[in-house]
Amino acid sequence: MSYERKIEWLNKKRVIYRRNPINDTPTLVHEHYDYYHDGTHECYHLFNSKAKITTYRSLKWHFLVLYYLNEEGVEGDIVSLEDDMRAVFRFIATKENGFVTFFIKQRLLNKIIENVIEYGGDPPKNKIRKIIFKDFSGLSINQKLSIVGKLIGRKSISKDKIYSIMLEINDMGTKITLKYLAELLGCSVRTLHRNMGKELKNEKEILNEEI
Repeated sequence: MSYERKIEWLNKKRVIYRRNPINDTPTLVHEHYDYYHDGTHECYHLFNSKAKITTYRSLKWHFLVLYYLNEEGVEGDIVSLEDDMRAVFRFIATKENGFVTFFIKQRLLNKIIENVIEYGGDPPKNKIRKIIFKDFSGLSINQKLSIVGKLIGRKSISKDKIYSIMLEINDMGTKITLKYLAELLGCSVRTLHRNMGKELKNEKEILNEEI
């Protein structure tokens, strides 16, 4: 059974789960998006699509990001932060609340939560992003992907470029297909196959599992 995500609970608690880069400067600022030529690791947009958390590894990463983004806690009180975030983590890990696709045993959940708090709120490892579309841009998915293709693809094909486009497609909550990738890169599916390698093909399957 699928449950609707109760994102309003996080909003009422004023939990921060989205943040654009704060140190990296965009190469190009457009009314609909910011473009980072060298990419940025500072974009944290949790729950941006309908995709749910499907693995323990992804669940822990989401906890790390939430702890990092909310590290000031209540009036800067680290004890309050730990207590508040424990409640947030347990809410997200409850399948009926619509964030995850699986049930997790309390003992394992407790271990994950304590590991996250012990980590200390440092910036979690994050995937690089080159294009960050602005909220309420009014652009359709096809329009966004057309922009991605123009800014990232069609000049040369590399694993980094392929991966960047894969991340953009995933962030929009769309399945990644070789045909779609080839179209955005302006190449044939055969050429794409030759340049992807086993690692990127595996990553494609992992990203699609989240949709």
